[in-house]
Amino acid sequence: MTLLPVPEALARLLALAPVMETEQAPLVAALDRALAEPIHATRTQPVADLSAMDGYALRFAELRQPLTVIGEAAAGTAPFAIQPGEAARIFTGAAVPHGADVILIQEEATRDGDRVSLSGEGPPAIGAHIRRAGSDFRAGDLLADAGTPVTPAVVALAAAAGHGTLPVRRRPRIAILSTGDELVPPGQPLNGVQLPSSNAPMLAALLARLPVDVQDRGIVRDDLATLTAAFADAAAWADIIVTTGGASVGDHDLVRPALVAAGGTIDFWRIALKPGKPLLAGRIGNAVALGLPGNPVSAYVTALLFLLPLAAHMAGAGHRLPRTEHLPLATLLPATGPRREYLRAMDRDGTATPLTGHDSAALRRLPQADLLILRESHAPAAPAGADVMVIRIA
Repeated sequence: MTLLPVPEALARLLALAPVMETEQAPLVAALDRALAEPIHATRTQPVADLSAMDGYALRFAELRQPLTVIGEAAAGTAPFAIQPGEAARIFTGAAVPHGADVILIQEEATRDGDRVSLSGEGPPAIGAHIRRAGSDFRAGDLLADAGTPVTPAVVALAAAAGHGTLPVRRRPRIAILSTGDELVPPGQPLNGVQLPSSNAPMLAALLARLPVDVQDRGIVRDDLATLTAAFADAAAWADIIVTTGGASVGDHDLVRPALVAAGGTIDFWRIALKPGKPLLAGRIGNAVALGLPGNPVSAYVTALLFLLPLAAHMAGAGHRLPRTEHLPLATLLPATGPRREYLRAMDRDGTATPLTGHDSAALRRLPQADLLILRESHAPAAPAGADVMVIRIA
């Protein structure tokens, strides 16, 4: 059986998944979600010429002569006019009076009664210390494109531009099913060769970085009827059903037949990836089904490469795929086999240092990895100093 190449598998997975529908969310509720539509300014900012400093508004041509202060301009008050020979006391954010074209800051002014005169160097040119109308944005200006993540800065910009809600994609709902008779919930007593279930909390922690809603549906025993019912139940709620374990070829690997028995379809199974060959993808009802391997490191790597891009895609993110860069290799790497490999590594002073021990069930060194080194299939040995492609994972 020919294994599906990783890029083709990812493209086919994303093709299974629709982008979530649009909804209007209050500004803070839109945080971390992706804009479904471009947003434009509904007003001009500043709406008028405003003072950037406390001081006096006057004509630049009259800067070096004493002037009569005829009024006071504060933020939020309507602008008034000054005539030749006049100045106005002004505060930061106030509208510049008509007729004034510069601000003399208060540290460079001397006030005697209603007379003010220059006592320092003064502003260098017309327009100094004035924020011009529309200098930030004007009504109708494009502020952010569709797909842009809503950050706190975007929230501030949208509010200033007149928006109380934002058009964003609905948060995808993700159900996690852990399969295996050997699994026990974390923190519970173990009997014999039972194992704590580590994949579900790991996946939930990874997904917590994205605008998704996650349900851990617990541990599903290695029983076809039980797993079939779990698929059907999850499909009534979820947009993505992600399983760990049970996707290989053993007698207890029941994810594939259970998915079909529940009315689902399989798009592909097994890919040219190390670790993570027994990856499965399909659909059931309105949900995408993604079967990850049960070995913890394999589950971690395939979640980074497939689950996170899938969730980001459905959430409408503009950037979905893992970002790659190049680093020099710290040590020799041997030639690769018939599958693309992702090796756990550390960034040490700008070099990619592979971690020793690549058993896909070994977790001890996983927290030390902040990189994955990408090695194509059938690649020759790479000497120290060779340029390698990496994905940052921390």
